[in-house]
Amino acid sequence: MAEVFSGKDAIVVQDLTKRYDNFTLNKISFHVPMGTIMGFVGENGAGKTTTIKAILGLIHTDGGKISVLGSDSRDVPKEKKAWIGVVLDGSNLHENLNLRDINFIMKRIYPSWEEATFFAYVKKFNLPDNKNIKEFSRGMKMKLSIAIALSHGAKLLILDEATSGLDPMVRDEILDIFLEFIQDEEHTILLSSHIISDIEKIADYVTFIHKGSIVFSENKDDLIYQHGVIHCRKEEARQIDPSYIVGIRENSYGAEVLIQNKDAFQRRYRQYQIERTSIEEIMLFVSRGKERM
Repeated sequence: MAEVFSGKDAIVVQDLTKRYDNFTLNKISFHVPMGTIMGFVGENGAGKTTTIKAILGLIHTDGGKISVLGSDSRDVPKEKKAWIGVVLDGSNLHENLNLRDINFIMKRIYPSWEEATFFAYVKKFNLPDNKNIKEFSRGMKMKLSIAIALSHGAKLLILDEATSGLDPMVRDEILDIFLEFIQDEEHTILLSSHIISDIEKIADYVTFIHKGSIVFSENKDDLIYQHGVIHCRKEEARQIDPSYIVGIRENSYGAEVLIQNKDAFQRRYRQYQIERTSIEEIMLFVSRGKERM
């Protein structure tokens, strides 16, 4: 009988560093609790894919430690590797294979391969069984990768832009599948995406990476609750305690100010109406605020 992984975190990244000529992943740290969905967000080139490749042991790193399912990421035992389902941005399957070929190959790679589950997803995603992968659209290739990731008894899904290239109805269907997957508390998802609405719909936690550094890694609901936007005159914005201010957008009419520690701010500045914000707006304010500092 296979070992059952137990622990509070499915992934722990500590002081991860990776240097390229024109980019550095700068001592980033975050953890993904078991039984949750972590949304991993940031602009193109922020370091999301580099981080995921480091977690999967696909690149050499320059410092730090990574734990995956309780094991060092550089030495994950074979039986635990079978518990990790991976979808990267782009197909890594040979273009001349068809679905029957893929099923045949995967049965020999994964001891726990579930043929019936795979073909159930193939049917659900309307994937053609009479075509080679080279004839698949980008969206079809992504759905195929997701079907494979969900068909070998995975406990951890690591997904890099898994919903990109899919139409909104199919994206919604796949997000529901992800939510169903984590109903078992031993199942966990790390989902990198630039589609922030997807993250807002299903994530329990959000990690925001900007220019190779982690800006925040927090519970999604707490993050949204503790932030808000106020509208005021420019001179009023300058009189607010800077410890409450995340970022400011000025225009000809006045200023929009993203504030944190909303409850404490409201007690101190009762004259302002605080509007609800979103993860995307927080990201925009935070990144621009950081650039001004």
